[in-house]
This record gives sequence, C-alpha cells and structure tokens, in this order.
Amino acid sequence: MAPRALDESAVARFEESVLPQLGAAYNLARWLTRNEHDAQDLVQEALLRAFKGFQGFRGTDPRAWLLAIVRNGCYTWLRRGRAQEVTTPFDEEVHTPDGGILNPERLVLREADTTRVRQALEELPVEFREVLVLREIEGLSYKEIATVADIPVGTVMSRLARARGRLQRGLAGPQVEER
Repeated sequence: MAPRALDESAVARFEESVLPQLGAAYNLARWLTRNEHDAQDLVQEALLRAFKGFQGFRGTDPRAWLLAIVRNGCYTWLRRGRAQEVTTPFDEEVHTPDGGILNPERLVLREADTTRVRQALEELPVEFREVLVLREIEGLSYKEIATVADIPVGTVMSRLARARGRLQRGLAGPQVEER
C-alpha cells in the first residue's frame, strides 16, 4: 500500500518544524562524513525520508528526529566504505564572520588555531566526533544526544568525556616548533 500524501497543513507543519533544522543537519553530516558534497547529498536524502515519514512523527522535538535520520544515513554511508574516499577540505573561512577587524597577524594565528582544532576533531573516531558536534557545536542536551544517537545518556556522557580528552591530547600534541 502506497503512503498517503501529506495534506497542506501537514506540509506547512513540516516546513515550520523541520526545515529550520537544516543547518544543524548539514553540520552533523559534514562532521560525520568529512566531506561537504557528501554531507549535502545525505541531508537531502534525510530530508526526503523525513518528509515521507512526517505523518508518523509523534514526537515533540523535530530537531532530534531529523538529526537521528541524518545520523543513521551517515552511518549507513560510512559502513559502505566511502569514508576512505578523497575528501574536499572544509573551508572554515566560508563559514565564519568577516574578520576584518583583526590585523593580518591575528588572522593568521586564528586560521592556524582553527585548522588545528578542525584537524584534531576530524582525527577522532566517528562516535566521538558525533557526540562532540551534537553537544559543543549544535548545543544539544545529553538527553537529546542520547535520542539522536540511540544510546543511553550514560554512554553519551562517557563518550563526551573520552572525546574531550582525546581532542585535548590531539591539540596538545607535537606543536612545539620554532619560537
């Protein structure tokens, strides 16, 4: 039996509740896949799945619901072995406000710091990257992360602690160069 088409009010509710979450969906997909174009494709697929399944959505948090769909799509994609493909580096300059008030030296230092953090974050295992992005970048609560990742809250807390520790060690690693 074919799924019923959404009526106009359901489409309006979908647009009102789910579409504002696209930025968070892309951000999660981008960090999980490490590839801008794959992230865009996966978010588009997730949005299509969300639209098709919206009639069955009975939850109160469309953000967590959409992020769970994105996460599941990303993990399916990663399991297919595409994580080893050549990736396009994420251009932080495109996604940051104009730094015109900083002098050139500060701009170079900020860019170097941003690059180090991005590289350290990308080196984390995907399950650690996932919880860090959801908590620190997307601002989800532990309970929301548990819902999105389909894991207990205690596991969220443990993964966050381990991810933060690994990130800290990655950032404190061999950076001592010429001074």
